[in-house]
Amino acid sequence: MIAIIDYKAGNLTSVVKTLRYLGTENLVVTQDPADLRRASKIILPGVGHFRSTQLLHDLELTQATRDAIKQGTPFLGICVGLQWLYDGSTEAEATEGLSHFGGSCEHFPAIFNDAPLKSPHVGWNGLEDIRPDSRLLAGISSGSFVYYTHSWRAPVSSNTAAVTNYGGPFTAVVERDNVMGVQFHPEKSAETGLQILRNFLYF
Repeated sequence: MIAIIDYKAGNLTSVVKTLRYLGTENLVVTQDPADLRRASKIILPGVGHFRSTQLLHDLELTQATRDAIKQGTPFLGICVGLQWLYDGSTEAEATEGLSHFGGSCEHFPAIFNDAPLKSPHVGWNGLEDIRPDSRLLAGISSGSFVYYTHSWRAPVSSNTAAVTNYGGPFTAVVERDNVMGVQFHPEKSAETGLQILRNFLYF
């Protein structure tokens, strides 16, 4: 069973539709911690304010996610779902993240290279510096384009599996063992996004 966590995020329906298009049948959209503990894989989609992830704590889904990760269940966070994997975000400083990865997500700078930087970062941009050992990005070439819409970004670290450059490099993909996240929307990223989802579903 693949569990899709429902915390009222905006892109849940489109993610489910894309997974069904890829042939995934045993999907459960859930707010039940028990479903996460028995799932074979977990996906956390997300669009909107980081404050919305407070519901994960309120419904006791945060601890269930930690338990599932500890037992080896593969986990994929999408957009805000990636940001939640970190300690938190300056978008909602009172809301804690999962803290699986260290560091906090921050807003794009207002000025970059002495020029105003438009935010949110919306549209197609390339994946660079792809880590060769990444399972999530198997078969994806450096320079492949994916679709973004976000104003906050995760820091680059040793867990970064690919970066995108906009106002400087930021983490486009994070991956360590069974925990992975993408800042872009694979369900809107044409064949590159579909391949990334296939990699997660079938590795």
